[in-house]
Amino acid sequence: MAKKPRLFHRRAQSLPIAMLRARERMMVPVREMLQPSGLTEQKYRVLRVLNELGPMEGTALANASCLLLPSLTRMLVSMEAEGLVHRMRDERDGRKSIVAVAEGGDALIKAHSKACTAIFDDFERRFGAERVEDLLDLLEDIALLELPDETCPRD
Repeated sequence: MAKKPRLFHRRAQSLPIAMLRARERMMVPVREMLQPSGLTEQKYRVLRVLNELGPMEGTALANASCLLLPSLTRMLVSMEAEGLVHRMRDERDGRKSIVAVAEGGDALIKAHSKACTAIFDDFERRFGAERVEDLLDLLEDIALLELPDETCPRD
């Protein structure tokens, strides 16, 4: 099998740049899917995290969504006004609030569900289920690397 041509010589290409290019390529159809509803990818990410993991405190949500807490806090104000999420006081610690998906957010997740599934089914069709699983495993391993003062890169 002939080698595929590369965009750049390996020595000129860094892993972080390659990962950013791949992320941007993956996000094009997602952004197109979200555009009619006016939902940003960051808001959609927050909704997906809450939908998958359930209600959570803001700091945990910021970390799980790879957002800075001040950015998330500002975003939650508008998301709450739009009926996408609701916040309630944490029963164990009244200084904290718990964020959950509201009816409007649930409706948007359901409205985008088929298109989102189709995007990732196409990705899997192009690369194969085994390679996608390997990629997910490798990315998870990278994300779990212990680094000093570890923080998730955030939008």
